[in-house]
Amino acid sequence: MGKKNLERTIQMDYFERKLDDKNRLTLPRQLREEFGQNVVITPGFKNYLHIYPESVWNNDMEQALQGDILDEATADLNVRFRAGKTIAKLDNKQGRITLEAHHMTLLGNKKDLVAVRAGKYFRVSTK
Repeated sequence: MGKKNLERTIQMDYFERKLDDKNRLTLPRQLREEFGQNVVITPGFKNYLHIYPESVWNNDMEQALQGDILDEATADLNVRFRAGKTIAKLDNKQGRITLEAHHMTLLGNKKDLVAVRAGKYFRVSTK
């Protein structure tokens, strides 16, 4: 099995990165195809971010956020994930996405980050 084929079969579950001066996060090469052209960035449950491939957001999260229109828990989840949600274009050349000011505030304006797979998305927190 060639190196390229082996890289495709091993799922990357964890990576660490330091943001550059423009708050850009470089995704590892092994994950760029999984994320595609657009990356959905939302606040997480606490002081961290979630990053989703756009297809996961559209197919899984949108469905998960549906529920009884008067259910307070469903409404709270919608507010949590939709307030501050952005869609970042993945830079094809270097595989970067830019975190916005409100994302940086949630992360305490720290630049050393850790990303851990949580099923179909990644949780991004400070190191």
